[in-house]
Parts: sequence; C-alpha cells; structure tokens
Amino acid sequence: MRKKLMAACLAAPLIALSMSAAAADAVGRWKTIDSDTGKEKSIVEISKNSNGTYSGRIVELLNPSKPNPVCDKCKDDRKNKPITGMEIIRGMKADGADEYSGGTILKPDEGKVYKSKMELIDGGKKLEVSGCIAFICKSQTWVRQ
Repeated sequence: MRKKLMAACLAAPLIALSMSAAAADAVGRWKTIDSDTGKEKSIVEISKNSNGTYSGRIVELLNPSKPNPVCDKCKDDRKNKPITGMEIIRGMKADGADEYSGGTILKPDEGKVYKSKMELIDGGKKLEVSGCIAFICKSQTWVRQ
C-alpha cells in the first residue's frame, strides 16, 4: 500500500506537467473572433500532421450569413467547396514553444490566402493569428475552447 501511495504521489506532478505542456500547444479547438466587429465567427480545429506541420479546419460556422456557404471567391482547390470542413490553415511549423510560422491562412469570405504566423498567448488560452500579403497584415485573437 505504501509503495502505491508513493508511486501516486510521484506520478501526479508528472501528469500535471504533461497536461500543461499539451495545453500550451496550438492543437485543439479555437473560437475565432472577427477583429473588425468583435463577433464570434467560427470554430477552427488545429491538428498536427504526421510531417510535423500544423493545419486548421473550420468545424463550425457561428451565425453564417447564409446556410451552407461555399468559398466562391477562392482561387485554388477550395473554390466552390463548403466552408464548413474547409482547411484554412496549411503548412504551419512550430518556431519554438509558443510560436508558429511558415504557413498560410485562407480568409474564405475574401478568397485570399495570406502568409501566416501564430503565437500562443495568455498561457495558451489564446492564439494570436496574423496573415500578411506584402506589407499589409491583419491579426485576430482566437480563444481556446
């Protein structure tokens, strides 16, 4: 009994440490907030691919302007595809503990693809996402679900 108690006491901090490390990764579900209006727009699920890059898909649109919208302004393989389920983040790579870069992000309502960077902030509870074309950049802060 004493050995089991000792093992449990030793394991608890390790489990807590691994859980906090997982929470500090970009993997998970994020609520996107429109930087212009402050309104919640969608839920994006970010996952880590087998090659080590990160991608993100819209899993839910919150209050879409029309039912089942498609990306009619897209110019790549996503043209006229449903926005729900669409991969909007591609090829993102970790640049240390809390930063990601080297990927792209699609803004479906514009059909534009931006070079993108992401940074975990507020202890991993928020994700600052920015996209740039040339010197014009936009950013949003997403909230972990």
